Amino acid sequence: MKNISLKNDAGLLALAIRLVVGWTYFSAFWRRTILADKLDPETAGYIGEKFNHFLPNALGIKPIIQYLVENPDILWINMVAFTIIEGIVGFFIMFGFLTRFMSIGVFGLAMGILLGSGWIGTTCLDEWQIGVLGIATGFVLFLTGSGKYSLDHYFMKNQFNFTKKRWFAWLGSGILPIKENIFPKVVLIGSLFIFGMTLMTNQVFHGGLWGTLHNKSVKPKLEISEGKFEASTLSFDVFRTEGVDVYGSWVIGIELYDKQNIKVLEYSQDALASLPNEHISNYYIAKVKPGKHSLIVPLGAKAKLTLHNEALSGLASGQYTLKMIDISGAYWEYKIEK
Repeated sequence: MKNISLKNDAGLLALAIRLVVGWTYFSAFWRRTILADKLDPETAGYIGEKFNHFLPNALGIKPIIQYLVENPDILWINMVAFTIIEGIVGFFIMFGFLTRFMSIGVFGLAMGILLGSGWIGTTCLDEWQIGVLGIATGFVLFLTGSGKYSLDHYFMKNQFNFTKKRWFAWLGSGILPIKENIFPKVVLIGSLFIFGMTLMTNQVFHGGLWGTLHNKSVKPKLEISEGKFEASTLSFDVFRTEGVDVYGSWVIGIELYDKQNIKVLEYSQDALASLPNEHISNYYIAKVKPGKHSLIVPLGAKAKLTLHNEALSGLASGQYTLKMIDISGAYWEYKIEK
Protein backbone atom coordinates (compact mmCIF):
# COMPACT_ATOMS: atom_id res chain seq x y z
CA MET A 1 0.00 0.00 0.00
CA LYS A 2 2.94 2.28 0.75
CA ASN A 3 4.32 1.83 -2.79
CA ILE A 4 0.93 2.67 -4.32
CA SER A 5 0.82 5.91 -2.35
CA LEU A 6 4.31 6.92 -3.48
CA LYS A 7 3.55 6.26 -7.13
CA ASN A 8 0.25 8.14 -6.97
CA ASP A 9 2.15 11.02 -5.38
CA ALA A 10 4.58 11.03 -8.31
CA GLY A 11 1.68 11.51 -10.71
CA LEU A 12 0.31 14.33 -8.59
CA LEU A 13 3.68 16.07 -8.32
CA ALA A 14 3.97 16.05 -12.12
CA LEU A 15 0.72 18.05 -12.45
CA ALA A 16 2.44 21.32 -13.41
CA ILE A 17 4.53 19.52 -16.04
CA ARG A 18 1.43 17.83 -17.40
CA LEU A 19 -0.54 21.05 -17.73
CA VAL A 20 2.26 23.10 -19.29
CA VAL A 21 3.41 20.39 -21.70
CA GLY A 22 -0.19 19.64 -22.61
CA TRP A 23 -0.89 23.28 -23.41
CA THR A 24 2.37 23.55 -25.38
CA TYR A 25 1.10 20.96 -27.84
CA PHE A 26 -2.60 21.80 -27.74
CA SER A 27 -1.80 25.48 -28.35
CA ALA A 28 -0.21 24.52 -31.69
CA PHE A 29 -3.58 23.11 -32.76
CA TRP A 30 -5.38 26.16 -31.29
CA ARG A 31 -3.14 28.68 -33.11
CA ARG A 32 -3.37 26.99 -36.50
CA THR A 33 -7.11 26.38 -36.53
CA ILE A 34 -8.88 28.82 -34.18
CA LEU A 35 -6.74 31.92 -33.80
CA ALA A 36 -5.53 31.89 -37.43
CA ASP A 37 -5.79 29.66 -40.48
CA LYS A 38 -2.26 28.32 -40.81
CA LEU A 39 -3.31 25.18 -42.68
CA ASP A 40 -4.26 27.02 -45.87
CA PRO A 41 -1.40 26.71 -48.38
CA GLU A 42 -2.49 29.97 -50.01
CA THR A 43 -2.16 32.14 -46.90
CA ALA A 44 0.88 33.74 -45.28
CA GLY A 45 2.17 31.72 -42.35
CA TYR A 46 1.18 28.34 -43.81
CA ILE A 47 2.66 25.70 -41.51
CA GLY A 48 4.02 23.74 -44.48
CA GLU A 49 6.30 26.63 -45.34
CA LYS A 50 7.55 26.69 -41.75
CA PHE A 51 8.19 22.96 -42.07
CA ASN A 52 10.28 23.70 -45.17
CA HIS A 53 12.56 25.83 -42.98
CA PHE A 54 13.69 22.66 -41.19
CA LEU A 55 15.09 21.07 -44.33
CA PRO A 56 18.65 22.38 -44.75
CA ASN A 57 20.17 21.02 -41.52
CA ALA A 58 17.70 18.42 -40.24
CA LEU A 59 19.32 15.41 -38.60
CA GLY A 60 18.38 11.91 -39.78
CA ILE A 61 14.92 12.82 -41.12
CA LYS A 62 16.04 15.17 -43.90
CA PRO A 63 14.93 12.78 -46.73
CA ILE A 64 11.41 12.65 -45.24
CA ILE A 65 11.18 16.44 -45.04
CA GLN A 66 12.52 16.83 -48.57
CA TYR A 67 9.97 14.37 -49.95
CA LEU A 68 7.12 16.23 -48.27
CA VAL A 69 8.15 19.73 -49.38
CA GLU A 70 8.57 18.44 -52.94
CA ASN A 71 5.00 17.11 -52.87
CA PRO A 72 2.67 19.88 -51.62
CA ASP A 73 -0.50 17.75 -51.56
CA ILE A 74 1.09 15.07 -49.39
CA LEU A 75 2.69 17.77 -47.26
CA TRP A 76 -0.71 19.36 -46.60
CA ILE A 77 -2.23 16.02 -45.52
CA ASN A 78 0.68 15.46 -43.14
CA MET A 79 0.47 18.98 -41.72
CA VAL A 80 -3.25 18.52 -41.01
CA ALA A 81 -2.64 15.10 -39.42
CA PHE A 82 0.31 16.45 -37.44
CA THR A 83 -1.81 19.35 -36.13
CA ILE A 84 -4.69 17.05 -35.11
CA ILE A 85 -2.27 14.71 -33.31
CA GLU A 86 -0.74 17.65 -31.43
CA GLY A 87 -4.22 18.78 -30.42
CA ILE A 88 -5.30 15.34 -29.19
CA VAL A 89 -2.05 14.66 -27.34
CA GLY A 90 -2.03 18.07 -25.68
CA PHE A 91 -5.70 17.96 -24.69
CA PHE A 92 -5.54 14.48 -23.19
CA ILE A 93 -2.26 15.20 -21.39
CA MET A 94 -3.79 18.28 -19.72
CA PHE A 95 -6.85 16.31 -18.59
CA GLY A 96 -4.80 13.24 -17.70
CA PHE A 97 -6.57 10.68 -19.89
CA LEU A 98 -4.50 7.71 -21.09
CA THR A 99 -1.57 9.68 -19.79
CA ARG A 100 1.17 7.19 -20.57
CA PHE A 101 -0.05 6.65 -24.12
CA MET A 102 -0.17 10.41 -24.66
CA SER A 103 3.28 10.79 -23.11
CA ILE A 104 4.59 8.56 -25.89
CA GLY A 105 3.04 11.08 -28.27
CA VAL A 106 4.82 13.91 -26.44
CA PHE A 107 8.09 12.00 -26.71
CA GLY A 108 7.62 11.34 -30.44
CA LEU A 109 6.53 14.90 -31.29
CA ALA A 110 9.45 16.34 -29.32
CA MET A 111 11.87 13.99 -31.07
CA GLY A 112 10.57 15.22 -34.43
CA ILE A 113 11.06 18.83 -33.34
CA LEU A 114 14.58 18.08 -32.10
CA LEU A 115 15.79 16.23 -35.19
CA GLY A 116 14.01 18.50 -37.66
CA SER A 117 14.57 21.96 -36.23
CA GLY A 118 16.96 21.64 -33.29
CA TRP A 119 19.46 23.76 -35.22
CA ILE A 120 17.08 26.75 -35.41
CA GLY A 121 17.13 29.53 -32.82
CA THR A 122 18.67 32.98 -33.04
CA THR A 123 19.34 33.64 -29.35
CA CYS A 124 18.73 30.75 -26.96
CA LEU A 125 18.85 27.68 -29.24
CA ASP A 126 15.06 27.78 -29.08
CA GLU A 127 14.01 24.68 -31.01
CA TRP A 128 16.77 22.52 -29.54
CA GLN A 129 15.66 23.37 -26.01
CA ILE A 130 12.01 22.70 -26.84
CA GLY A 131 12.94 19.33 -28.35
CA VAL A 132 15.16 17.98 -25.58
CA LEU A 133 12.87 19.22 -22.79
CA GLY A 134 9.86 17.69 -24.54
CA ILE A 135 11.61 14.33 -24.77
CA ALA A 136 12.56 14.45 -21.08
CA THR A 137 9.08 15.46 -19.92
CA GLY A 138 7.46 12.81 -22.11
CA PHE A 139 9.62 10.17 -20.43
CA VAL A 140 8.86 11.51 -16.93
CA LEU A 141 5.10 11.53 -17.59
CA PHE A 142 5.28 7.94 -18.84
CA LEU A 143 6.91 6.92 -15.55
CA THR A 144 4.56 8.87 -13.28
CA GLY A 145 1.23 8.71 -15.10
CA SER A 146 -1.38 11.13 -13.73
CA GLY A 147 -2.23 11.67 -10.10
CA LYS A 148 -5.29 12.88 -8.24
CA TYR A 149 -6.38 15.65 -10.62
CA SER A 150 -6.90 13.62 -13.78
CA LEU A 151 -9.46 11.60 -15.69
CA ASP A 152 -7.31 8.49 -15.24
CA HIS A 153 -7.59 8.88 -11.49
CA TYR A 154 -11.35 9.50 -11.70
CA PHE A 155 -11.89 6.33 -13.74
CA MET A 156 -9.65 4.29 -11.42
CA LYS A 157 -11.31 5.68 -8.29
CA ASN A 158 -14.76 4.74 -9.63
CA GLN A 159 -13.47 1.32 -10.75
CA PHE A 160 -14.39 1.52 -14.42
CA ASN A 161 -13.87 -1.92 -15.95
CA PHE A 162 -11.24 -0.84 -18.47
CA THR A 163 -8.99 0.46 -15.67
CA LYS A 164 -8.68 -3.12 -14.40
CA LYS A 165 -7.24 -4.33 -17.67
CA ARG A 166 -3.49 -4.92 -17.85
CA TRP A 167 -3.10 -2.52 -20.79
CA PHE A 168 -4.41 0.40 -18.75
CA ALA A 169 -1.43 0.31 -16.42
CA TRP A 170 0.84 0.69 -19.48
CA LEU A 171 -1.22 3.30 -21.32
CA GLY A 172 -3.13 5.09 -18.56
CA SER A 173 -1.94 5.66 -15.00
CA GLY A 174 -1.36 3.75 -11.82
CA ILE A 175 1.49 1.44 -10.92
CA LEU A 176 3.67 0.46 -13.86
CA PRO A 177 3.78 -3.35 -14.08
CA ILE A 178 7.59 -3.44 -13.87
CA LYS A 179 9.38 -5.46 -11.18
CA GLU A 180 10.74 -3.36 -8.32
CA ASN A 181 14.34 -4.52 -8.90
CA ILE A 182 14.14 -3.63 -12.61
CA PHE A 183 12.34 -0.29 -12.31
CA PRO A 184 15.41 1.78 -11.24
CA LYS A 185 17.35 0.35 -14.18
CA VAL A 186 14.57 1.39 -16.59
CA VAL A 187 14.68 4.92 -15.17
CA LEU A 188 18.48 5.05 -15.37
CA ILE A 189 18.76 3.67 -18.90
CA GLY A 190 16.00 5.91 -20.22
CA SER A 191 17.47 8.97 -18.51
CA LEU A 192 20.99 8.27 -19.80
CA PHE A 193 19.65 7.77 -23.34
CA ILE A 194 17.85 11.12 -23.22
CA PHE A 195 20.89 12.84 -21.72
CA GLY A 196 23.07 11.31 -24.43
CA MET A 197 20.64 12.51 -27.11
CA THR A 198 20.80 15.96 -25.55
CA LEU A 199 24.60 16.11 -25.59
CA MET A 200 24.87 14.63 -29.08
CA THR A 201 22.42 17.04 -30.70
CA ASN A 202 23.87 20.00 -28.77
CA GLN A 203 27.27 19.19 -30.28
CA VAL A 204 26.05 18.41 -33.80
CA PHE A 205 23.78 21.45 -34.11
CA HIS A 206 25.73 24.02 -32.11
CA GLY A 207 29.18 22.73 -31.10
CA GLY A 208 28.01 22.93 -27.51
CA LEU A 209 30.53 20.44 -26.04
CA TRP A 210 33.84 21.15 -27.79
CA GLY A 211 35.25 23.04 -30.72
CA THR A 212 33.85 26.31 -31.97
CA LEU A 213 30.35 27.34 -30.93
CA HIS A 214 28.17 28.07 -33.94
CA ASN A 215 24.62 29.17 -34.62
CA LYS A 216 23.30 28.56 -38.11
CA SER A 217 20.31 30.81 -37.49
CA VAL A 218 22.19 34.10 -37.21
CA LYS A 219 23.46 34.88 -40.73
CA PRO A 220 21.97 33.92 -44.11
CA LYS A 221 23.91 31.51 -46.28
CA LEU A 222 23.22 30.65 -49.90
CA GLU A 223 24.58 27.59 -51.70
CA ILE A 224 24.99 27.94 -55.48
CA SER A 225 25.26 24.89 -57.72
CA GLU A 226 24.48 23.44 -61.17
CA GLY A 227 25.74 26.50 -63.06
CA LYS A 228 25.42 26.24 -66.84
CA PHE A 229 25.86 28.46 -69.91
CA GLU A 230 23.66 27.94 -72.96
CA ALA A 231 23.91 30.53 -75.75
CA SER A 232 22.65 33.77 -74.16
CA THR A 233 21.37 32.05 -71.01
CA LEU A 234 22.93 31.43 -67.60
CA SER A 235 21.15 29.03 -65.22
CA PHE A 236 22.04 27.91 -61.72
CA ASP A 237 20.48 26.58 -58.51
CA VAL A 238 20.39 28.63 -55.33
CA PHE A 239 19.56 27.06 -51.95
CA ARG A 240 19.19 29.03 -48.69
CA THR A 241 20.64 26.79 -45.96
CA GLU A 242 21.16 29.08 -42.96
CA GLY A 243 19.91 32.25 -41.30
CA VAL A 244 16.85 33.48 -39.44
CA ASP A 245 13.79 31.40 -40.27
CA VAL A 246 11.30 34.28 -40.08
CA TYR A 247 13.14 36.50 -42.56
CA GLY A 248 14.38 36.00 -46.07
CA SER A 249 17.74 36.65 -47.60
CA TRP A 250 17.35 39.80 -49.70
CA VAL A 251 19.53 39.42 -52.77
CA ILE A 252 20.25 42.87 -54.21
CA GLY A 253 22.83 41.92 -56.81
CA ILE A 254 23.95 39.13 -59.12
CA GLU A 255 27.26 39.64 -60.91
CA LEU A 256 29.40 37.59 -63.27
CA TYR A 257 33.18 38.03 -63.58
CA ASP A 258 35.66 36.55 -66.06
CA LYS A 259 39.04 35.09 -65.09
CA GLN A 260 40.61 38.57 -65.21
CA ASN A 261 38.03 39.63 -62.59
CA ILE A 262 36.30 41.92 -65.08
CA LYS A 263 32.56 42.24 -64.58
CA VAL A 264 30.76 40.97 -67.68
CA LEU A 265 27.19 40.84 -66.38
CA GLU A 266 25.26 42.58 -63.61
CA TYR A 267 21.69 42.33 -62.31
CA SER A 268 20.93 45.27 -60.04
CA GLN A 269 18.54 45.45 -57.12
CA ASP A 270 15.76 46.81 -59.32
CA ALA A 271 16.36 44.19 -62.01
CA LEU A 272 16.08 41.37 -59.46
CA ALA A 273 12.94 42.89 -57.94
CA SER A 274 11.32 42.75 -61.40
CA LEU A 275 12.71 39.35 -62.43
CA PRO A 276 9.92 37.48 -64.27
CA ASN A 277 8.45 34.55 -62.36
CA GLU A 278 9.02 32.25 -65.33
CA HIS A 279 12.76 32.72 -64.79
CA ILE A 280 12.44 31.18 -61.31
CA SER A 281 11.72 27.46 -61.00
CA ASN A 282 11.15 26.51 -57.35
CA TYR A 283 11.79 23.01 -56.04
CA TYR A 284 10.00 23.24 -52.68
CA ILE A 285 6.99 24.82 -50.97
CA ALA A 286 9.06 27.79 -49.71
CA LYS A 287 9.44 30.05 -52.75
CA VAL A 288 12.27 32.16 -54.09
CA LYS A 289 10.47 35.18 -55.53
CA PRO A 290 10.96 38.82 -56.54
CA GLY A 291 10.05 41.28 -53.79
CA LYS A 292 9.47 45.00 -53.78
CA HIS A 293 13.16 45.89 -53.54
CA SER A 294 15.10 42.63 -54.06
CA LEU A 295 15.00 38.92 -54.79
CA ILE A 296 13.71 37.16 -51.67
CA VAL A 297 15.17 33.77 -50.71
CA PRO A 298 13.42 32.26 -47.63
CA LEU A 299 15.12 29.72 -45.39
CA GLY A 300 14.93 26.25 -46.95
CA ALA A 301 13.92 27.59 -50.38
CA LYS A 302 15.68 26.20 -53.45
CA ALA A 303 15.16 27.34 -57.02
CA LYS A 304 16.73 27.29 -60.44
CA LEU A 305 17.30 30.82 -61.72
CA THR A 306 17.49 31.34 -65.48
CA LEU A 307 18.98 34.62 -66.65
CA HIS A 308 18.57 35.61 -70.31
CA ASN A 309 20.96 38.32 -71.44
CA GLU A 310 22.58 39.09 -74.79
CA ALA A 311 25.82 39.90 -72.99
CA LEU A 312 26.20 36.16 -72.39
CA SER A 313 26.17 35.16 -76.04
CA GLY A 314 29.61 36.53 -76.89
CA LEU A 315 31.52 35.25 -73.89
CA ALA A 316 34.76 33.36 -74.53
CA SER A 317 35.34 29.89 -73.13
CA GLY A 318 36.89 29.70 -69.70
CA GLN A 319 36.11 29.97 -66.02
CA TYR A 320 33.69 32.58 -64.69
CA THR A 321 32.76 33.60 -61.16
CA LEU A 322 29.13 34.11 -60.22
CA LYS A 323 28.52 36.38 -57.25
CA MET A 324 25.27 36.82 -55.31
CA ILE A 325 25.09 39.78 -52.93
CA ASP A 326 22.79 40.05 -49.89
CA ILE A 327 21.49 43.35 -48.57
CA SER A 328 23.49 42.72 -45.38
CA GLY A 329 26.71 42.93 -47.38
CA ALA A 330 27.32 39.19 -47.32
CA TYR A 331 28.00 37.56 -50.67
CA TRP A 332 28.55 34.09 -52.09
CA GLU A 333 30.63 33.05 -55.09
CA TYR A 334 30.53 30.07 -57.43
CA LYS A 335 32.86 29.04 -60.26
CA ILE A 336 31.31 28.13 -63.61
CA GLU A 337 33.04 26.75 -66.70
CA LYS A 338 31.90 27.85 -70.15
